[in-house]
Amino acid sequence: MTSRTQGYEDRNDYDGASICPEPAMTIELVLPDHTVTRHEAGVTGLQVAGSIGPRLAGAAVAVSVDGVLMDLEQPINTGGRFAVITPESEEGRHVLRHSAAHIMAQAVLGLFEGATLAIGPAIADGFYYDFDIGRPFTPEDLDTIEQEMERIVAADQPFVREEMSRAAGLELFRDHPYKLEIIRSVDASEVESGDLVSVYRNEGFVDLCLGPHLPSTGRLKAFKLMRTAGAYWRGDEKRPQLQRIYGTAWESRKALRTHLHRIEEAARRDHRKLGRELDLFSFPEGLGPGLAVWHPKGGMLRRLVEDYSRRVHEALGFDFVFSPHLAKADLWRTSGHLDFYAENMYPGLEMDQGEEYRVKPMNCPFHVMIYRSDARSYRDLPMRLSELGAVYRYERSGVVHGLLRARGFTQDDSHTFCTRDQVLSELQLHLDFVLQLLRDFGFDDFQAELATRPGEKWVGEPELWELAEESLAETLAMAGIPHRVAEGEGAFYGPKIDVHVDDAIGRRWQMSTIQVDFSLPERFGLEYVTPADTRERPVMIHAAKFGSLERFLGVLIEHYAGAMPMWLSPVQAAVVPVADRHDGYAGQVAAKLRAGGLRVQSASGPGKLGEKIRHAITQKVPAILVVGDQDAGNGTVGLRLRSEKRERRGVPMDEAVAELVDAARPPG
Repeated sequence: MTSRTQGYEDRNDYDGASICPEPAMTIELVLPDHTVTRHEAGVTGLQVAGSIGPRLAGAAVAVSVDGVLMDLEQPINTGGRFAVITPESEEGRHVLRHSAAHIMAQAVLGLFEGATLAIGPAIADGFYYDFDIGRPFTPEDLDTIEQEMERIVAADQPFVREEMSRAAGLELFRDHPYKLEIIRSVDASEVESGDLVSVYRNEGFVDLCLGPHLPSTGRLKAFKLMRTAGAYWRGDEKRPQLQRIYGTAWESRKALRTHLHRIEEAARRDHRKLGRELDLFSFPEGLGPGLAVWHPKGGMLRRLVEDYSRRVHEALGFDFVFSPHLAKADLWRTSGHLDFYAENMYPGLEMDQGEEYRVKPMNCPFHVMIYRSDARSYRDLPMRLSELGAVYRYERSGVVHGLLRARGFTQDDSHTFCTRDQVLSELQLHLDFVLQLLRDFGFDDFQAELATRPGEKWVGEPELWELAEESLAETLAMAGIPHRVAEGEGAFYGPKIDVHVDDAIGRRWQMSTIQVDFSLPERFGLEYVTPADTRERPVMIHAAKFGSLERFLGVLIEHYAGAMPMWLSPVQAAVVPVADRHDGYAGQVAAKLRAGGLRVQSASGPGKLGEKIRHAITQKVPAILVVGDQDAGNGTVGLRLRSEKRERRGVPMDEAVAELVDAARPPG
């Protein structure tokens, strides 16, 4: 989008002749509303924003051209899609947090003599920077660093971008070995391509960085340092251990307060804490990190979720299969896992006179073997297989996080084998399944990512990729799900949809995945006979509706803060007698509830009434039925529901049972 202007500035030389200067270069920028604006090459983002409106220019922290973020004062020399980045957007918060990391690094270098810098990126909801100061940071250090950051912000120091040769960069950072390693890195992925590196300066401080940054430090309105941790350089335990400081930054103090409240709420909802308090599961030390055992109430919760999965899979025409927990290494060699996934697999086991076996990280190759066990015709397709299969993946102990990042877990894997003509309808079936499942479990705010073909390493035919990507995009459009296209982020074997949800406190989680696979049918030589009596490869669709069952349950527990909807509650009703003499009637009420299919806990026995009620409340039991003298005489109960503020007295027993049975009916 570049052109020459046709305007000329006349000037007269000594003989009076009119001479035309070299025409200026013009670029075309397309605004979000599709308006096309024209500017001289070299115009800055701030100037373009100012031409749109002064208020927008005043709010801007950066701009983007064709999705590439740029500083406000950076010259724009090529046309493309243009957007002004404001601080309340995700891109704007990224700029805020990246700038906050630099301000923190400036503060640390000013306070700790001999400190050296490593890396300091923006991350989800915050930022961090890794330092080498020869010792861990203390809580008092964080207070001091935060105060120094406040001083730097108050000084409103401008961020100034500068480009220099690699040689000049090596000289500039000669006292910072980690920066030197980045500059010398072969692919130089952290710095500008070619022989140039970019740095940012502000009043005595300089850092290696691609940018962009805020125009000045004073634009950082709200930040807080959160915690410290040890971190190995490049994540390698064989490299030096550095000291990492985590912080968060937001566009306003109100947004910061909201975030800090959300952190407090997240701590209250932590599934590991609730798992102990509600006696759902535990992680015994003797098992090793990332391996959970499920207690009876947790086992019931799992069973309810698994039953839901089986019920809907069966209704949609899936057949259930089962596969072993390990297989010969040759299976994983053929599937490509030993080439592409070995670091996440456990070491081989020598069996059968030296034959190597591997425990499974995925279920896919087993389902492929089921397909390959017999000749297949187009009449057999689509072939839909489903398994709740346990898998095992090696996760570093530092990243294991309760049920959310485990080493042993269960996937609700399904694999569909279909013809090319069936791809679109099968993808629609899978996405409808995913969305209904998420709604049934209480999520209703969806977003999605469509990951497309990588730029270099990929397998399959281009037209198959095009078909799959178009089918995925059409499926999302028909479902009305907002999505972004993640260009080039698909796996080497096919594109995919990742569905994300927002939980009750606004955190976003990646949940379900639907993926098209061209690799495994090719690697295993899968075929089917067409109506023309020729042989073709089927298309394979992977789908994990829950993803990891453990992770899904962890998210679900935090979403509901442990107070599951009645159909999912391990204990749905507690019957509490006022005194020992009411135990007999309480038993009759409990029996009536159980006959209605409800899961009931009896609170007969020693203990005060108030203590029994409080225990049922803290265990998140959704319905508490209190029975005393009048209830025993009249056939009634006192009904206390979690969803209601007050207890209802004198409710006829049959009426209470019918109400609870109706409330406990599972969706679908």
